[in-house]
Amino acid sequence: MPIPDWLRIRRDKQQNAEAAQWVKCPSCGELLYRRELEENSGVCTRCGHHFRLHAYDRINLLIDRDFVEVGAEILPRDPLSWSDRRPYLKKLESDREASHLSEAIVTGFAAIGTFPVALGVMDFGFRGGTMGTVVGERVTYLFEEATRRQLPCVIVTASGGARMEEGMLALMQMAKTTMAVDAHMRAGFPYIAVLTDPTTGGVSASFAFQADVIVAESRAAIGFAGRRVIEQTIRQKLPDNFQTAEFLLEKGHVDIVVSRPQLRATLIRLLDYLVDGRGPGRTLQAVPELAAQ
Repeated sequence: MPIPDWLRIRRDKQQNAEAAQWVKCPSCGELLYRRELEENSGVCTRCGHHFRLHAYDRINLLIDRDFVEVGAEILPRDPLSWSDRRPYLKKLESDREASHLSEAIVTGFAAIGTFPVALGVMDFGFRGGTMGTVVGERVTYLFEEATRRQLPCVIVTASGGARMEEGMLALMQMAKTTMAVDAHMRAGFPYIAVLTDPTTGGVSASFAFQADVIVAESRAAIGFAGRRVIEQTIRQKLPDNFQTAEFLLEKGHVDIVVSRPQLRATLIRLLDYLVDGRGPGRTLQAVPELAAQ
């Protein structure tokens, strides 16, 4: 290899390694030191933009102790033998490698502020957080287990809607998850939904908006149909802040908007109020996997 090429490749590698330590905010353009960004829970220190989080990073921000995952054995298949430019199974394989997740939601049990909870966290990095049969089944199973164990349920949403590659089977998950939430709440156990950027489509039209308390992260995009679709349908210009968390709070569709660094403390206060006199309360007796650790 000629020396000039060797020098160029070495310089490029050094620049890439240095660039990996810095992140550009998509909102204000500020260059942020990655470690400082992580210490601030993935929120831009200049403009307050909330970066999207990996599901496990989100879990680590919220819980007190170990997380006991359930539903991981429920894995996606290809019920419609879907294929366009790439077969559906190839897409799933690529998303697994990129995200290190088996599906668009991670479900399990943990403690938040000493309160044992059933916790589900969606990840937009896996198929855009879309809800297919596996996401629907994991959410349903989580609510059923939460009801059986008399636990409050907390779901953190991040989704582009129903999964196209699973067609009607994906749309059916809206009814399935809705019934599971309804049964949990009828049994008298709390449900808190945390809507993050983005929460749209079939997820927003089902379990995301069924909770006792609906919390939204600051500046999150929340809605059903996209802005352009709505504008073209009604032939009107929508407000600049349309479908933001703050806009929905103003219109009464969410109960509270919080910045991510305050989210855990907010959940603890809500759980302190909601679980009073309902179920095992602060004890871990309903989660023997945690109590034994």
